[in-house]
Amino acid sequence: MPSKTTTPSTTPSKTPRSPAKPRTDTAASEVKPGAPQGSAGTAQAAHGSKVQRIGYVRVSTLDQSIGRQLEGVAVDRVFEDKASGKDVQRPKLQEALRYLREGDTLVCHSMDRLARNLDDLRGIVRELTGRGVAVQFVKEQQTFSGGDSPMATLMLSLMGAFAEFERALIRERQREGIAIAKEKGVYTGGKKRLTPERVAELRARDAANGGRGRAQLARDFDIGRSTLYEYLAEAASPAA
Repeated sequence: MPSKTTTPSTTPSKTPRSPAKPRTDTAASEVKPGAPQGSAGTAQAAHGSKVQRIGYVRVSTLDQSIGRQLEGVAVDRVFEDKASGKDVQRPKLQEALRYLREGDTLVCHSMDRLARNLDDLRGIVRELTGRGVAVQFVKEQQTFSGGDSPMATLMLSLMGAFAEFERALIRERQREGIAIAKEKGVYTGGKKRLTPERVAELRARDAANGGRGRAQLARDFDIGRSTLYEYLAEAASPAA
């Protein structure tokens, strides 16, 4: 009786998956907190495939130090903005948001350093955690991720609301102090609030807008309209 011939299996082998494409963002500088950007030790290496802790720092003026905000906090890279908390122009924050990948952690000193108001805070945290990026606030000792409980979401809203309320109280005390000083006749006005670099930026934007939208321009630079016109008038005046 002839033996049966067995046919070898011809199941095709699975095609190996391609390795994850490393990110190639080089917009931010890899710096230690407190080190000046553009220093000799600045690295422009790509992110690579490993998860990272990305720091974000915002200071209001050029003479404030970035080192104090994330001092002693381990981060792989720092993005730094020099802008008022009200300023909608925060290019380094936008770079940081684009740079972050799933598994990374965005590290900020406090909630008010990251966001302009409560809605802004919730929007940023929601967008990042939805992408699998955790958000850590050092001052508040809170970390938020995509798997947060309803209680964590409530804490984010409450703490963000307290930070916004605190800023409002500070502004109110400043206005009251100015009003009292004016009544006593001792108010001499505040110092000019913009650095020469910011003044140049303001004038360039006003020229690009053709003089339109100056109310919004004043809000973007966190100055009053009268101060805005003073800066523009100085640019128009001939040098002595």
